[in-house]
Amino acid sequence: MPEPFDAYKVLQVDPEAEDEVIQAAYRRLARKYHPDLTTGLEAAARMAAINAAWELIGKPAARAAYDRARETATGVSTGPAAGDPGRGTHRSARSAPDTSRDARTAGGDRGATAPPRPPESVSRDWTPGRSTQGGGFDPSMRAADGLGAAGPPPGRASGSVLNFGRYSGWSLGEIARHDLEYIEWLDRMPIGRAYREQIDTILRTAGRRRSAETESTDRRGLFRRR
Repeated sequence: MPEPFDAYKVLQVDPEAEDEVIQAAYRRLARKYHPDLTTGLEAAARMAAINAAWELIGKPAARAAYDRARETATGVSTGPAAGDPGRGTHRSARSAPDTSRDARTAGGDRGATAPPRPPESVSRDWTPGRSTQGGGFDPSMRAADGLGAAGPPPGRASGSVLNFGRYSGWSLGEIARHDLEYIEWLDRMPIGRAYREQIDTILRTAGRRRSAETESTDRRGLFRRR
């Protein structure tokens, strides 16, 4: 009988790992087994499994749902050891964010009021130094109907439409309005090479990237004689 698919085992992390640890593990494995760097059927199958595991536990809400299904199927809690009074309660506590004012202020709810990220400073003639040719994609990253895990696009398409990943069928503009961090991730990945000019425009418009020359001019402007 085949062993059940275990997203935690595939990403080589403990079920109690922090979300940041899971994200780092996914990036490390994706770099190792990406088709641009590793060839062969075994590597392709491994990359497909890595992407599937990320879709299940990469986001807090998806991870909480996966953990509940996993506990129901196996009868084993991913919480503290047996005999611990808190056994079985930690997952629901993590998936239900604390909305109290103190918790938000202290950062207890990571998704509530995260401090704004400072814009990335780049040269006026910035270029990622990469080819504009993409690295292809694994067909297992999208559903049979041509849509990714995010479902159908919300509308008001603008820019290129992706044909891979969780946002398959979405335009870059729609993704930017919904999940700007995914645009930043795509900018770092070989598969995003073909869209680098559009991504650069999106990040500059969103204030996530600015020219180092502009930043220097802004600083000098603070000391101009009025």
